[in-house]
Amino acid sequence: MDIDLALTADAATIDGSGKLNLLGIFDQISVQRFPARHGRLALVLRFLGGTGDIGSHRVGIKLTSPGGDEIVSLSGEMDVRGSGNIQTGIRVPHVINLDGLVFKETGMHIFDVTVDDHHRATLPLTIVRRRPMS
Repeated sequence: MDIDLALTADAATIDGSGKLNLLGIFDQISVQRFPARHGRLALVLRFLGGTGDIGSHRVGIKLTSPGGDEIVSLSGEMDVRGSGNIQTGIRVPHVINLDGLVFKETGMHIFDVTVDDHHRATLPLTIVRRRPMS
């Protein structure tokens, strides 16, 4: 399984037909002070595979700070079903809502995603300090 879409957004849903709906895509968060708590972040991933990928797959997600501290570590199973289209393959969208993340420093934070213990995506999220208004 590969990943053909990885992003962060304010909100995301998947409708009954499998269509992905996104609101407020971003790759940077501005904060006034540290530690900074972010209310909600939707991590959106779309997995891409073929008929040979039908079955169960282990998925791991880690978010690390610029200093190497682990902020989030998630793992689970993804069950891929259906038949693949020769031209487009099997696409499996996922939305992971992360509430109340706490960031302790500025800089590039990194989401790393693995499938079956193989690295499949790196997604940067930059935290910047907002300058006070004069």
